[in-house]
Amino acid sequence: MNVTRLFASAALALLLATPAAAAGQKPAVFDRAHFDTTCSPCRDFDQFASGGWKRTAVIPAANPTWGSFAQLAENNQLALSAILESAARDRSAKPGSPTAMIGAYYSACMDSAAAERAGFTPVQPLLSGIADMKSNADLAAQAAWLHSHGVRGVLFNFGAGPDIKNSARNIANTGQGGISLPDRDYYLKTDSLSVALLRAYEGHVARVLALAGTPEAEARSAAARVVAIETALSRASMNNVQRRDPNATYHFLPLDSLAAFAPGFGWSAYLSGRGRAGLDSVNVGQPDFFRGLDRLIAATPLADWQAYLRFKVLEDAAPTLTQAFADEDFAFSSRMSGARAQQPRWKRCLRATDGDLGDLLGQAYVARHFTPQARERALVMVRNLESALADRLVTLDWMSDATKAAARVKLDAFSNKIGFPDKWRKYDGVKVSRDSWFANRLSARKAETARNFAKIGQPVDRGEWNMTPPTVNAFYSPTFNSINFPAGILQPPFYDADWDDAANYGAIGAVIGHEMTHGFDDRGRQFDANGNLRDWWTAQDAANYKARADQVEAQFNAYTVLDSLHVNGKLTLGENIADLGGIALAYAAFQKAQGGRPAGRIDGFTPEQRFFLAYAQVWRSLMRDEALRTRVLTDPHSPAHWRVNGPLSNLDEFARAFGCKEGDEMVRKQELRARIW
Repeated sequence: MNVTRLFASAALALLLATPAAAAGQKPAVFDRAHFDTTCSPCRDFDQFASGGWKRTAVIPAANPTWGSFAQLAENNQLALSAILESAARDRSAKPGSPTAMIGAYYSACMDSAAAERAGFTPVQPLLSGIADMKSNADLAAQAAWLHSHGVRGVLFNFGAGPDIKNSARNIANTGQGGISLPDRDYYLKTDSLSVALLRAYEGHVARVLALAGTPEAEARSAAARVVAIETALSRASMNNVQRRDPNATYHFLPLDSLAAFAPGFGWSAYLSGRGRAGLDSVNVGQPDFFRGLDRLIAATPLADWQAYLRFKVLEDAAPTLTQAFADEDFAFSSRMSGARAQQPRWKRCLRATDGDLGDLLGQAYVARHFTPQARERALVMVRNLESALADRLVTLDWMSDATKAAARVKLDAFSNKIGFPDKWRKYDGVKVSRDSWFANRLSARKAETARNFAKIGQPVDRGEWNMTPPTVNAFYSPTFNSINFPAGILQPPFYDADWDDAANYGAIGAVIGHEMTHGFDDRGRQFDANGNLRDWWTAQDAANYKARADQVEAQFNAYTVLDSLHVNGKLTLGENIADLGGIALAYAAFQKAQGGRPAGRIDGFTPEQRFFLAYAQVWRSLMRDEALRTRVLTDPHSPAHWRVNGPLSNLDEFARAFGCKEGDEMVRKQELRARIW
């Protein structure tokens, strides 16, 4: 028996039995019932911190997962629902005002009777051109028409974005696409589960086509041909690990080069249809994809392409059409999410309004639920985390002074976007009525694709956001060199102004540190202070970094998720580095905020223990097996259990806080331990 481990477990049981904080102390952050005190924190910290919660929590039938993120998103949805219901009732709002637009959009979406009456006729204008195609030469004009109307997933992706080697300007970017399953490997893997899923997808395609009037036998034949096209596109595509390398997806070339990759596709007709006939250069993300597309165009009959395009239009429109379309859409997606029931219509309409008119809805959300004081308090924490990273740069023993200096320049250039954008987006050209959800969405998407294409050749707007304010998430942009925290995440269990420093730094502090570390993860480190893809590392420092990153990759490769399915250490490397760096930086900032002041226990825990418990609480989660499998195959984030135990098992700070020793499961062997930042 491991006496040390037994002692540590007993000690924590005593701590949990300590009376609650005295009057006047900060409020309790943790529910004792959520702990599993039968499990030593040194054996499985995620289980210790959340095992009690996991025993009693139930994933709602309509959800693939449930946990802190999902619970906060649920609370935000209730807040947003109140805003939208009020706007929908307000018939006196000035036409074109935010209230009138979100009210009309939400009201039209909620009108299921109108959707049933319309059937699939709203999409007929998008389908008629497909039926009129005379040859494969018409494919380019049809793709342009559908892309300009915001139909997603047709053949390839083409839009505007910052030039990653000259981040001050926007350029045209095109790359692989055209498939509906989450990743190319779903079409190419030969294990029994993958084969069964692809067969089920083919059945789904047939049913969608049949719902739009195609005879069943014809629909089944067409579905097989649609899947054959998508499988061929997948074979020509990069996998999700290859796409993580920014150098591998940057080929800024004259337009003639793109035409040479796929001469069988009418690029002139496509660009004329998109209103950019004079475009002379483009970044081609995956040249081999377009070579494969060219071969596919030559080998595939027109009727097959028509079936493919028809399905793409119907699949994209399905959520806005009749209940039969929505039910079929859900029935297939549930095979990958594990959800047992469809989300209620009000939630689907809320999500759609946020997706199409997010800044209008966000203005109302911020006005009601996010104060200037909350924004400033969050900004103070960001600055404290930045200070901790600056301190850490000084003491790194594996990095040269030259690279440290460049890293400090990049850190000092961080742009911190907190809560909501300084300049709200306008929705010029978007027409919204209470008559048709499909028409409203079509108008919003047409305006968005036109707005995006108009950016080509224009300076980059560094104040622009890519998330709406109510979103429960955060992100780092390498080309903007910015960290972004929407108002939606700056709430419990991530942040509360009334919590003690330990809880706030362990929760939102670790999220802030995570996003900061993305600027220096295996991908982000390749971008400089101005957001340009440029090598600013010495060769030796780059080698030192890679050796440490390889340790992180190996650690996560070893984690088994389901059966023989392992975490993909290469796919998740950037997120795992960010988790590891984020918690270390947050801890350093927390210690700095304490300023050496003596701190007593709260609810029986030391400040250091509370810090790590708050971190674990953020990632508390249950996930259905189907969703877990999909995440491992497609998501660059590791499953939540390993986002807790993985990084913490590398940290001496965690081991000290809970009295963990060498040999405990939560203490990795010294020679295997990863530490970068």
